[in-house]
Amino acid sequence: MTTTSALGANSEVGQLGTVLLHRPGDELRRLTPRNNDSLLFDGIPWVGRAQDEHDAFADALRAHGVEVLYLVELLTETLESDTARAVAIDQVTATLHLGQSLRQHLHNALHQLAPHGLAHVLTAGLRNDEVHVAHSLVTSLLAHDDFLIDPLPNLLFTRDSSFWLPDRVAITSLAMPARQRETQLTELVYTHHPRFAGVPRAHGWQLEHIEGGDVLLLAPGVVAVGVGERTTPAGTERFAQQTIAAGLAHTVLAVPIAQERATMHLDTVVTMVDVDKVVMYPNIADSLWAYPVTGEVQLGSASGEPSGEPSGDSETVTLSVGPAAPFLEAAAAAIGIDQMHRIDTGLDPVTAEREQWDDGNNTLAIAPRLAVAYERNVETNERLEKAGIEVIAISGSELGSGRGGPRCMSCPVSRQSVQTS
Repeated sequence: MTTTSALGANSEVGQLGTVLLHRPGDELRRLTPRNNDSLLFDGIPWVGRAQDEHDAFADALRAHGVEVLYLVELLTETLESDTARAVAIDQVTATLHLGQSLRQHLHNALHQLAPHGLAHVLTAGLRNDEVHVAHSLVTSLLAHDDFLIDPLPNLLFTRDSSFWLPDRVAITSLAMPARQRETQLTELVYTHHPRFAGVPRAHGWQLEHIEGGDVLLLAPGVVAVGVGERTTPAGTERFAQQTIAAGLAHTVLAVPIAQERATMHLDTVVTMVDVDKVVMYPNIADSLWAYPVTGEVQLGSASGEPSGEPSGDSETVTLSVGPAAPFLEAAAAAIGIDQMHRIDTGLDPVTAEREQWDDGNNTLAIAPRLAVAYERNVETNERLEKAGIEVIAISGSELGSGRGGPRCMSCPVSRQSVQTS
């Protein structure tokens, strides 16, 4: 039996209290060989098997006392609010490709749906042949199976669209067009669901790109941010300003990573399994460097802020960027420990490359020295066990087709605080 925990997290490894997941659904059934690339999947998953694998993942978390929340359930409850419904419908019909007459038809039709039905359309999408509207040039010229509202198969990876800090939730800004609506839905839930009433928010989907898979809470006051394919330097700067101004971090480590599919996020090459241990892709270990960013807080209002800024902080921050250092050295120095210990993916360069691609680095810590990992990464899991990390191995043959592991598939909503000394 689980109990509701206080919201927020200050580390990657504190005892996990509550986690937000998304069980695969009809949005995955929308994937075809023609659209899977644009929707960021490397293959067409067997949906039933993916659901079984995900259910086993959720059960493993519950078996260790973790409360599991489901995104679509929260979204459905959120859409009971007339205000939330209006916002969601306005956002999803704002796209220019619909045209005026179709937009108005969809706007009216969506308002007639019950919360469950509306949540389904917002996540699974809507095809042209599922809409019947007369005198629409747009529907006449589009193919029957073209999407009027695109599905969101990457909702599976709840880590990316939001992440929690010690006292607030950060709404991210996703870089890829196929994923940009995800953060609108998570923001809707955090704004209008009673469970999150009054929770402060950071960043925002209207701002510079930053994704949750690039953000590692290394220790209280120390955050690493991968800068690469998905998170931009400008997004990292904005996040550093916000977190330092709010007193949530004294150091943000900006970590450049290769802009490649295999290293789309920082957590594809390194994740934490203890307060001073990481599992890391050895083929990039020597080339992964970090720039320590600190700041001086001054009272006053910043100028030139884009609209939609959720933070509301009245402080401005003058950032200082220190010289680059090897990532593990920079992390240890910022945390104030002697050494950050590295556990390598695989046993040799080829195995390491294979298991990195199969998300061998993408572990989810439930507590210090207790982590969930995909069972197929046999060599990496053996290394973890030898290093004193208990591994909860789960199947992920279908879940991994979107390039994501247990950490990608989970957004910790609450963790117990940890101390590094």
